[in-house]
Amino acid sequence: MSNLDKEKVLAEYTEAYQKAHGKKPKIESSNGWYSVDGGKNVRLTQLADETKALGKEKKAAPKKSETKSAEPKKPTAEKSRAKKPAAKKSSAKKSSSGGLTAKELWKQKLENKGSDCRLPRGSV
Repeated sequence: MSNLDKEKVLAEYTEAYQKAHGKKPKIESSNGWYSVDGGKNVRLTQLADETKALGKEKKAAPKKSETKSAEPKKPTAEKSRAKKPAAKKSSAKKSSSGGLTAKELWKQKLENKGSDCRLPRGSV
């Protein structure tokens, strides 16, 4: 177990957080646990790990935006031509969320199979 300097880790975390989010974090400490902006309590080692992660996110963000602007946009007309054919309408009733329930879907699957199949026990 390595000995971490509390002041150094908190200073590095504050700097990385400020670069990533544009504001200074509110860090509360209590018995070796640290809470950042009223969030989940974490140990000092976890803050050190998050410092590294915040530094990586900041470096990775400009690369993503550069690649997005360099790629030409594809016209949406190609997408509209490649629509999938309409699915067959089923006679089964729909659930309140718009899709088939599990029982209805299984029943429909067995009916379409064409062989002598039965529904699972407990299904009517």
